Amino acid sequence: MKPEQIVPPAAKPIIVAAMKHGPGIFAQFLTATAVLTRLPVAPPRPEDGALEAGAVAAACWAFPAVGAGIGFIAGCVMMVATMFGLGNAPSALLALVAAGAVTGALHEDGLADTADGFGGGRTRAEKLEIMRDSRQGSYGIIALIATIGLRAVALASIPGPIEGALALIAAHAASRAALAPALYYMQPARADGLGAAAGRPSRATMLVAVAIGVVVGLGMLGPVHGLVALLAMGAAVTAAAMLAQRQIGGYTGDVLGAFQQVGEIVMLLAAAAR
Repeated sequence: MKPEQIVPPAAKPIIVAAMKHGPGIFAQFLTATAVLTRLPVAPPRPEDGALEAGAVAAACWAFPAVGAGIGFIAGCVMMVATMFGLGNAPSALLALVAAGAVTGALHEDGLADTADGFGGGRTRAEKLEIMRDSRQGSYGIIALIATIGLRAVALASIPGPIEGALALIAAHAASRAALAPALYYMQPARADGLGAAAGRPSRATMLVAVAIGVVVGLGMLGPVHGLVALLAMGAAVTAAAMLAQRQIGGYTGDVLGAFQQVGEIVMLLAAAAR
């Protein structure tokens, strides 16, 4: 995820207009939508500016809510595909394509760049420089194959399109809720880019994001299965955060994307486990 990708041009008008009337819940939800998706929330106008400093951190409580919407869209595509007679595997792949289309595959790009940087760089400076390069290396390609393959196999293993759709909602919501603690507890690895621009959320904002993610996860997967999935996801994202801290001393926008992908994969794998 590159710095210039933080907010798509089509999203800036409605966000800036809303911010002028105060950083209310609606404005923050729009900010989260603009950061996490490529949905055209408003027509572009050349006179519009950019997000205010710290706006992303203030809006991170809405990350799981936006994630649930992304999962809902992907789940609907999966159910429609099965209605037309497609099997579990092609329906699962179509659901992943739909989610990628909504998000612009930002998180997948972040995972690939992170894999290239962590795997190809020897020093912290080299790792960060590689992560800025938009070209994909062998580590990034392997990471993309792994994330698409694991998610597709997990989805295809879930019996029934409705159950798969519920798992998608839970995975997309919970994995984005995990980004709020990362912003709260970790430090940006560089002085510029998305990490530095996002800011640090308040403790209350972070806890609201986690609470929404937990509620959605438990509601979609059930109290027992959902709790197991959330605990597994929390452990996996924590391990990824520890790796990032050791590799580059914090997070970048790409690393946040990698966290989301790790969380989504683990949630879907846990949902598929019986």
